[in-house]
Amino acid sequence: MKSAIDRAAGMVCGSAYTVALTGAGISTPSGIPDFRSPYSGLWHGIDPLDVASIWAFRDHPAAFYRWIRPVIRSVLAAQPNPAHLALAEMEQHGLLRCIITQNVDSLHQRGGSRRILELHGHTRSATCLICQHRTDTGPLWRQIMDGAAPPVCPQCGGLLKPDVVFLGEQLPYAALSAAQQEALECEVLLIIGTSLEVMPAADLPLLARRRGARTILINQTPTTLDDTMDLVIRADVVRTMQALWRALRQVL
Repeated sequence: MKSAIDRAAGMVCGSAYTVALTGAGISTPSGIPDFRSPYSGLWHGIDPLDVASIWAFRDHPAAFYRWIRPVIRSVLAAQPNPAHLALAEMEQHGLLRCIITQNVDSLHQRGGSRRILELHGHTRSATCLICQHRTDTGPLWRQIMDGAAPPVCPQCGGLLKPDVVFLGEQLPYAALSAAQQEALECEVLLIIGTSLEVMPAADLPLLARRRGARTILINQTPTTLDDTMDLVIRADVVRTMQALWRALRQVL
């Protein structure tokens, strides 16, 4: 693995514009479950359309909030792990321009990263489906943890929806457009902890390669895009990012 880390460090050091793309695998070491792991993933034993689609949410919001309760409990208890911290250090030392993330847990922000494009939204706020009033979710999640009914808008009484992207919704245009632009401009795309199965995020590595960028994939399991990568490191994300940051510090 040392040779792979050295190669990755050399690619990052030789790049004037490095971007990171992160998925659920960077946050599972912090205690947040991913979606597709057998037996432990969030989709295990359920039909995602029944709980996490915009249509199901509008018809049965209580079912969504029952399902999301343990997930939010995990998010609220989670702390940034060394992989998050390594990316923040890379940004602070000028080795990383931005992070594109599929995660909604805000661990990159809490870990110290500043420029983050959240493709699938976040859990920090909720928006009324009627009047579009936006409110902080801190108090709301505490109520949900206590078993309260689905939260309603303090302005009009409409249903509050967390600002995450549900199945059946489009990704935030500004975030997606900015992410695509980063993929086009980067010289190295560092892909961490994602299965690369969800579009359009999964297209970003291909977009980067079409413009000549080099790609590094760090993931514990194979993906359908492994053969397109310049470097694949199939190993624990936390240990790999710790090792990569140590290697980069030696040349700063």
